[in-house]
Amino acid sequence: MAVLSVSSLHAQQGNAARGERSFRACAACHSLERDRNMTGPSLADLWGRKAGTLPSFERFSDPLKSSGLTWDDRTLDQWLTDPQHLVPGNEMPFAGIKDAPARADLLAFLKEATKPGAAPSQSAQQGQMGGMGGMMGGMMGGGADPNLKTLEPGIQVKTISYCRDTYRVTTADGKTRAFWERNLRFRTDTSKEGPEQDAPALLPAGMMGDRAAVIFSAPEEIMKFVERRC
Repeated sequence: MAVLSVSSLHAQQGNAARGERSFRACAACHSLERDRNMTGPSLADLWGRKAGTLPSFERFSDPLKSSGLTWDDRTLDQWLTDPQHLVPGNEMPFAGIKDAPARADLLAFLKEATKPGAAPSQSAQQGQMGGMGGMMGGMMGGGADPNLKTLEPGIQVKTISYCRDTYRVTTADGKTRAFWERNLRFRTDTSKEGPEQDAPALLPAGMMGDRAAVIFSAPEEIMKFVERRC
């Protein structure tokens, strides 16, 4: 009970102004506007919401949907400390904030900014643009292009479906990954090291594991592969 009482006080004890500055790192993936989903779900109306249930968001992981959690001061403090410890196997690309005062500041800001009817502050919106710019910069790293003529099952694309704002890419190993539409790029490689016809490749992009590119052998393959299906 002592642990519970301490963690439940974090949002009241934190400094919301400092927390707003910290939120700029989160804003690359999360909006404060209702149903404006990005890589992650909108955080509007977060307190009291059952984890994995926002109707407008398509990409919740199965472990999060089945966690039974309801977001409040205590569960959000635990989530911000270590998402994988709280919900093993979830797809949040975030290691956690180990500093308790920093978490308290962020919780204090979020508790006010996500209240029903709250309008995102201008600086928070600017943080979203700045954060996204930083992430885009991280996607521009160099490195040798791989030979895509022979693909392992885990990167050979079999089907691509599109529903609302989400692409689902199924590879030859039977696995399906969901991507926010802005996080999946379609490219072509007609060189001698490009993929075979009708055998596109799924390659990671960026630094957080939530972005990827599908490489096709020719432009006309793109629309042939992408099926609008919910």
